[in-house]
Amino acid sequence: LFADKGAEAVAKLEAEYGADVLFVPTDVTLEADMQALGEAIRNTYGRVDAVIAAAGIASGNNPAGTTVEPNPDPEANMVINKPLASWQKVLDVNLTGVMLTNKVMARLMIDTGVQGTIVNIASVAARRPLPGAADYCVSKAGVEMLTKVLSVELMPYGIRVNAIGPGFIETPMTANLRSDNEGNMMVMAMTPMARYGRAEEIASTALFLSTAESSYFGGQILFPAGGMFTG
Repeated sequence: LFADKGAEAVAKLEAEYGADVLFVPTDVTLEADMQALGEAIRNTYGRVDAVIAAAGIASGNNPAGTTVEPNPDPEANMVINKPLASWQKVLDVNLTGVMLTNKVMARLMIDTGVQGTIVNIASVAARRPLPGAADYCVSKAGVEMLTKVLSVELMPYGIRVNAIGPGFIETPMTANLRSDNEGNMMVMAMTPMARYGRAEEIASTALFLSTAESSYFGGQILFPAGGMFTG
């Protein structure tokens, strides 16, 4: 499924923008896979300048884990009822996967003398507790602290590490919420701007953090979240 979507994305980027795209199917929870990705990048391009660590899942309960499902039983996903395997899957992808991405790509930057940027995708859930989503909230809070620690560790190499904490965005992950009246009302009640964010708004934030326009940013998390979190 994901390999097919990756191939579709490559074809679209090449056709519409004439982009030079390398696609390597990767399980971010496996260090060997991440090392192979790093080697593929080095062999193809010789270096990496900017990294976006965006792999993530909303839940460990469904096969893909990529969608938020409105749950008729509000207690089903509470910590006291959550299976350990579900909890662990979310942390493996959302936190360990980000750590491995950062580790491998930062090492590649250091080895090739590149003063690059890393942007980690966290969530407004890193700061706002969401009942029934403890694993997701904890994983994203971990991404925020990981970002801060790595920022301090990598600054001597000229590598900047920052993060983004999106709110509810119009992506496949929120499709079920958007089509469910009760779920949609819940989201609107939590979002002062009373709308979902657009993927382009997150992309533009990532672009800002990946360029010299943000050259004095380090260890920060920006929240394009429609006012859900204001600090």
